[in-house]
Amino acid sequence: MTSAARQVQEWLDGRAREMTALLERLVAVDTENPPGRALGRCARILHQAMDDLGLSPEIIEIPGAPPELDEPCIVRGTAGQGDRLLYFHGHFDVVPAQSDQQFTAMRRDGKIIGRGTADMKGGIVSMLYGAAAARELGLLREGRIVVHLVCDEETGSVAGAGHLRDAGMIDPSAVAMVTAEPSGGGIWNAARGALSLRVDVRGREAHVGQADRGVNAFRHMLHIARPVERYAAEMAERHTAFPMDPDDARGTMLVVGGRSGGGSNFNVVPGSAYFTVDGRYNPEEDLGAEAERLTALIEEAAREIGADVSVQVTQLQPSASTDAGHPAAAALARVAGEVEGAEAPFQMCAGILEIRWYAQLGIPAFGYGPGRLDVSHGPDEYVEEAAMRRAAAVYARYAGEMLS
Repeated sequence: MTSAARQVQEWLDGRAREMTALLERLVAVDTENPPGRALGRCARILHQAMDDLGLSPEIIEIPGAPPELDEPCIVRGTAGQGDRLLYFHGHFDVVPAQSDQQFTAMRRDGKIIGRGTADMKGGIVSMLYGAAAARELGLLREGRIVVHLVCDEETGSVAGAGHLRDAGMIDPSAVAMVTAEPSGGGIWNAARGALSLRVDVRGREAHVGQADRGVNAFRHMLHIARPVERYAAEMAERHTAFPMDPDDARGTMLVVGGRSGGGSNFNVVPGSAYFTVDGRYNPEEDLGAEAERLTALIEEAAREIGADVSVQVTQLQPSASTDAGHPAAAALARVAGEVEGAEAPFQMCAGILEIRWYAQLGIPAFGYGPGRLDVSHGPDEYVEEAAMRRAAAVYARYAGEMLS
């Protein structure tokens, strides 16, 4: 270990209790999204923590955000003053918990257990302390780190990260971006795109005693959904060329009917019905073309039976990737390998990532964080305390590599 690497590790080890205490405070704030509660309260805790670490924070309100979000905002901080720019990015909203007890962090066997510890409040703590270590230890010779913490990643990130892009707050000249997603020791240099639809079918209500006078929207919906299911099976067989976790399916993944409903009562012919389609598309696929193809399949099935149908695209977010041979990728892999003592493989994330907002602007963008994806949304979600410090060391040393 070099003297600089040893300095970083010692600086972080000396603040291990601080890091744990901050994560416990963050977990205690119920930022479940949906519905998006307590976002402002969590942002103020982050602002104070960043101020204590000398990261010059500010809270940015988000105009036009969905009304269900509670005080939607972005927390932005800076370390260093040079011209070269590196982004650290994270989100402080979490998926809904299985139990309210998950908002009381527990420490057990070197782990911190609770909602958001892995995805990704633990990663946020690592990023903040990594940025502070880089600043205090003089690693930011010719550059600066800008930290973006957003509030709505779990529901598409259009308000948070989308506002950063639309407001011109992401500088395309940045040397790289890292988000602290729970990558389990690997580096996510690619992620799938997202395409979501809502399909509405209209019929005509009639009492069960006069069912012949009605038009059954539910029966029409079943007919329309069948070609969509066949489409989903076909897409699952179209495999990506990007490396992935061996346990993850390599094809494009779709869920048909994740939400569905209709009708007004058990004894009335349903006059309306709906179902959703949600897909995670491999980078090789053309999302626009697939949206048109899927819509055409639905409309053709409706014409076959004279059904009245409408299709709404509710989400269309592009995939993202950075070549594993890019110098920014090579530097991250080298630093992560040195800190972890093992190779950090490049993989594609099975879902979507906020790297897309930066990659669209030509910025090399990666997911790398201390948690594990397989526990992230479950009842026993956790992050290892030592892994948080190792990730912080990677962030600090990566900043030193990229900004010197």
